Order: sequence, then structure tokens, then C-alpha cells
Amino acid sequence: MAEDKKNSERLGAHLVFVDESGFLLIPNVVRTWAPKGQTPFHRHRYRREKVSVISGITVSPRRQRLGLLFDFHLDNIGAEEAGKFLRDLLGHLRGHVIVVWDNGTPHKGKVIRELCRRFARLHLEAFPPYAPEMNPDEGVWRYAKRKLANGRPDNVLDLMDSVLDAMIDVDKSPDLLKGCIRHSELPPFLR
Repeated sequence: MAEDKKNSERLGAHLVFVDESGFLLIPNVVRTWAPKGQTPFHRHRYRREKVSVISGITVSPRRQRLGLLFDFHLDNIGAEEAGKFLRDLLGHLRGHVIVVWDNGTPHKGKVIRELCRRFARLHLEAFPPYAPEMNPDEGVWRYAKRKLANGRPDNVLDLMDSVLDAMIDVDKSPDLLKGCIRHSELPPFLR
């Protein structure tokens, strides 16, 4: 009996829900409170600079501990950046890793196939097409974008600092991470 338990623990795999998002220097404006007749407004210059982030909510195999890993880029995230994130993920997590993500372009191609070939402990699964509501990592983006709403960073470094603060908030809060999973349309699986 003890041997069976040891084998099942050894065969457990980390589950990681991965997604990407972009944050623009253009303010994300949402409804807010203001004195009657004094509608707030933002003055800003139209700039196309942005920060792209790839992240993954991790669930440990035995104790179902939650974590958040993320990586910043100043350009769009492609297969190279997704591959780097997967390599970092494998360096951070021991044992088998099951990554669940959408069928986006960055998740395909030679770079990703080569990673799967080189690392037998990496397993990639795709959400059904057009089902972002199933990915718990979408909750991370909702939180971060809400936290940045009505702000006006002056430059890309300020934007990156603001996004980093939001990502750290999520990472440090087991309740926020659990909420991201519970508010997704996945079947319940957390104890």
C-alpha cells in the first residue's frame, strides 16, 4: 500500500494553465465615481508602445499548491518567446509538466515541437477552440487590467512596473489564484 502511494506521488504532474496578453500605453478607461457634472477625463498622447506578458498558473501535483510564473516582452509573443517560457517552466518545476493553453500561433511550430521532443516530461494540451472562459489564466489578465484601469503610465518602463505590481499581487495571493481557477468554466478540481 505504501509503495502504491509512493508510485502515484512520483507519477503526479504539475498542471499549468498558460496564456498571453498585451498592455498598451493607451489608458484602459473604465467606469468610475466622480462628483455630479464633473466627468473625469484622461489626457494622453497616442502611442503604440506596449508590454506583452506570458504567464502560467501552476498547480502542484500532491498538495495542489498554486503559483504564478510570468515573463515580460516588449514585442508580440511568438513561438520563440513561448518556447523560452516553457524552458523556464521546466527549470522551475520538477517532474512531469502538463501545459494547457489555446491553439494560438505562438503555441505551434518547429520551436514548440522541438521542445516536446527534447523534454519527455513536457506534455502540451489545448483548450477547445474559442473557449477563453475555460482558461483560468484569463482571470490574471482581468485582475491586472482592472488594477491598471484609469491609469496613465508615462512610458513603457512605468507600464511594465504597473503590470509587474499586479502580477506580484496575484502571485502572492492564494485566494486570487484560487478565484481565477474557480471562476473559469473548468470542472471543479481543487480540494
